[in-house]
Amino acid sequence: MTSRQEATEMLEAYATPQSKPQGDRTLAAQTRRLLIIVENLPVPFDRRVWSEATALAHNGYHVSVICPKGKNATASYEVIDGIHIYRHWMPLEASGKAGYLIEYGAALFWEALLSLRVFFTRGFDVIQACNPPDTLFLVGGFYKYLFGKRFVFDHHDISPELFEAKFGRRGLFWRILAFLERCTFRVADYSIATNESYKAIAIARGGMEADRVFVVRTGPNLNRVHRLPADEAWKKNRRHLVAYVGVIAKQEGLDLLLDAVTYLREKRNRNDIQFVIVGGGPDQEDVVRQARQAGLDDVVTFTGRVPDSTLFTILSTADVCVNPDRPTPMNDKSTMIKIMEYMAMGKPIVQFDMTEGRNSALDAALYARKNDTADFAEKILELLDDPAKAARMGAFGRERVLNVLAWEHEEKKLLAAYDTIFRSLWPTP
Repeated sequence: MTSRQEATEMLEAYATPQSKPQGDRTLAAQTRRLLIIVENLPVPFDRRVWSEATALAHNGYHVSVICPKGKNATASYEVIDGIHIYRHWMPLEASGKAGYLIEYGAALFWEALLSLRVFFTRGFDVIQACNPPDTLFLVGGFYKYLFGKRFVFDHHDISPELFEAKFGRRGLFWRILAFLERCTFRVADYSIATNESYKAIAIARGGMEADRVFVVRTGPNLNRVHRLPADEAWKKNRRHLVAYVGVIAKQEGLDLLLDAVTYLREKRNRNDIQFVIVGGGPDQEDVVRQARQAGLDDVVTFTGRVPDSTLFTILSTADVCVNPDRPTPMNDKSTMIKIMEYMAMGKPIVQFDMTEGRNSALDAALYARKNDTADFAEKILELLDDPAKAARMGAFGRERVLNVLAWEHEEKKLLAAYDTIFRSLWPTP
C-alpha cells in the first residue's frame, strides 16, 4: 500500500458512516458529496453560489458550504434547505492592498480549518472553489493530491483585471495575482465559467482543455426576481424614474452616472427625471459626497442595501434602468447580474458598449460610446421620450430571460457539468 493510500484510509476512517459508502464505486456515486468554498459573500446572500448549492442539493447531492460571516448571517453553523453552512470570522472588508493581504490570509486560514471539519464529519468528494481570491487552489490541491478529490474552479471574477480596475495600474501585486490565477487553473480538474469570455481565458491563459470548461451563466432566479406594483412615491413628483441597482465601487462607474445626470440638468434642462441608486459598497460615501457637491441631492436618491421587496418595487416603478460600469478589461469580459435582473423585470437598459454586456442584453439595451457620459445621458432621453421603443426593448429582454437566460436553463448546464465531474471520479464499469 502506498503512503498516500495509507493516509487516505486512516483519515477517512474517522469520517461519519454516511460519508464513506460501502460497496463498489458505482454505489458510492449515488452519494455525491460536494464542498463549496466562497470568500466574497456569506451564503445564502451570494446569489450565484446559493443558486448552485440549492440546485445540487435538490437533485440529491450532499452539499456543504464554507463562507464568511456577515450581516444577517452570523451563525457559525446552520442548515438551510438541507445545505450545511460553516461560517468563519473575517477581520475587515479590505480597501487597500495591505487590507486585502489581511483579509485573504485570514480567510484562507479559516477555510482550511473548516475544510478539515467537513472532511471528518460529512465528508466530500469534490471541492468547488469560488473566487476571488485565487488562493483556494492551496486547499483544493491538498485534498486533490493527497486524497484523490476533484478540484473545481468556479470562476466568478478575473482577478488581475479586477485589480487593474480598482487601482488603475499593474505592477508587482498584479503579477502576483496573475501567478495565483495560473496556479488555480493548473490545479483545477475542471472550471465553471460565467460566460464565453471567461471560458476563453480558462483555455488561453489557464491552459485548460476546452472539454473541461463548462459555461454556466448567473441567470436570474425567477422565483426571486418578480414584478411588483409600482410605487410612484419613488419619483418624488417627477415624471420619470431611472434606476441603478448594484455595488457602489470605483469600477461600477457611479461617478460617470452622476456626470450624466448633471448633463441632463445643465445641458438639456431636464428636471423631470428622478434617479434612484440602490446598493452599498466601499465607495458609497464618496459617491454620495460627489452628488451633494454637484447639487444633485434632490434628483438622486441613495437607498443603501434594501430588502428584495423594496428593490423590486423600485425596479417595477422605473422607466429605464442603467448600467454605468466603467469600460475596463474586467467589465468588458464580465457578465453583470444586474443586467439580467433588469431584463427579467422587463426594463429597457442603457449601458456603455462592452462585449459581455452586449452579449447578455442584445436588443434590450442602448449602448453609449465608452466613457462618453453625454452620449449615455442622450441614450436615457431617447428611451424616456419614446415609451413605445422602451416597451419593445423591455419586452425583448424579458422574453430573452424567460426563454434563454433564466437560472432554470443554467441549472440544467450545472447539473450536466457535475454529472460529468462525478463520472470522472467514479466511472461506470
